[in-house]
Amino acid sequence: MRASTLALALLFASASACAHDHFDGRVFHAGRASFRVGPVPSSWERVELDDAMLAYRDRASGGSIEVHAQCGRDADDVPLAALTNHLLIGFTGRDVKLEQTVPFDGREARHTVVNAKLDGVLLVLDVWVLKKDGCVYDLVLVAPPAQYDAAADSFAAFAHGFSTAAE
Repeated sequence: MRASTLALALLFASASACAHDHFDGRVFHAGRASFRVGPVPSSWERVELDDAMLAYRDRASGGSIEVHAQCGRDADDVPLAALTNHLLIGFTGRDVKLEQTVPFDGREARHTVVNAKLDGVLLVLDVWVLKKDGCVYDLVLVAPPAQYDAAADSFAAFAHGFSTAAE
């Protein structure tokens, strides 16, 4: 999903009944892409997005989260920075606040926080990108700048609780 579409979908997603047969609230299974997530705050509502494995909206903070995984297709050959930049296609006026490669689930991951505009609207994106076992995992928080701090701590706990899981 292009980043601009991702941001709009996350910001304007509506709550729906979106029970996945392979998600028990902590562990998600879909073929080769199996993972655990950290704690999900009670204020987060699960929403359905066509291209996301998991998506949440926090009406209190205005933040939205998407988790996506793609396996195969030479995922191991693309650098983490390039994968992160691909998520930011369509955003303008980018102001990178944090860009680091850190240990994450036994591998290196790219963690980036960037202020960027989408169609003139300023947003904050907090992005984690991990490559593991032939899959690329993206965890993305999108929030209005004034509400980013309110969503960031919950998202950090969610992201730090992420790990790949064997089926």
